[in-house]
This record gives sequence, structure tokens and C-alpha cells, in this order.
Amino acid sequence: MGQAPPLDPRRARLPRRVGLVPLRDRLGEYAGPEKGDLTGPNPVDRGKYGSKIHLITERTGLPLSVGISGANLHDSQALIPLVKGIPPIRSRRGPRRRRPAKLHADKGYDYDHLRRWLRGRGIRHRIARKGIETSKRLGRHRWTIERTMSWLAGCRRLHRRYERKAEHFLAFTSIACTLICYRRLVC
Repeated sequence: MGQAPPLDPRRARLPRRVGLVPLRDRLGEYAGPEKGDLTGPNPVDRGKYGSKIHLITERTGLPLSVGISGANLHDSQALIPLVKGIPPIRSRRGPRRRRPAKLHADKGYDYDHLRRWLRGRGIRHRIARKGIETSKRLGRHRWTIERTMSWLAGCRRLHRRYERKAEHFLAFTSIACTLICYRRLVC
């Protein structure tokens, strides 16, 4: 049994600490595993909410194909629909091109089935291998994608997703890509 609660809630007081509060009690708490905890990363982080924007750009950073997916979907699952979504590009001579000559990708796309699929379409690929190659060499090609993503992040509507439907968010992303192409080609 315990004590009966006081009748007047204004009179109920918690015991106070005398002196300064140690820093580790206030700010030292964090949401990761403790120093002695060997359980690894938080399993809740695997099912993240939100959405990701996937892009294929040309060498100068103009977006060719754009797609969105859930934040918990692996990046490698978006490569095939993006490559298939590249529109025909008019060239000065000959037929319209529908496929890139070369594709650069990071370690998230290092799967044999993706390499076979790209090879079957006649696309040369440069994909960093997990555990073998560093992704630093891809930095000289990947910065164009990162720059285009930062241009997209400059659009307030895309910085944080307000739309409930994925079609609406994809439409705003497509409008932003159109504006990027317009600004790059006109100026």
C-alpha cells in the first residue's frame, strides 16, 4: 500500500534537487544504443516514413527522368523504371536516342541483375562495387546529380512533402525539373 494522495493538488510537490543539475542528466541522453548495449542500430529506423526523389540526368545536370518512391524502398529498385522512362531525345542526325551511352551509379546499385539488364540494353555502366572499390572516383561524375538535387531542394514545395497523393508530389517534382531545364537552356 502507499500513501494517500494529498487533497489539494497545489500542495503536492516533487522533491527538489539542491544545487546544480549535472550536464549528463540534461543533455547527455540520446536515442541511440548505450555504450554497453550491443543490439546494433535501432530496428525502428528501417521503416522510415516519407519519400525519395530519384533522378537520371545528363552530363551537365539536366534531368532526363524523375521518379519518387517511399523512403523505405531500396534505391536499386528504382533504376529500371527510371531508365525505361527516359524520353526520346532529338539529335541533329539520325534517329532519336532513347538510351544513354554510359551510366554512372554509386554502391546502392551494385547488383548483378542490374548490371546484366544494363548490358542487355547496350548501356555501359560504371557502378562502384561494394567492398572492392571506393565511391570517391564516382565523385567527379556524381556531383552533377548532387547539384541537381540541391536545385530541387531549393523548391519549397519539394523540400517537405505536403501532398498526400504521390501523383501530386510527382507532378510538382516534374514542374521543378521543367523549370531547371528552362533556366539552364535559356540562360
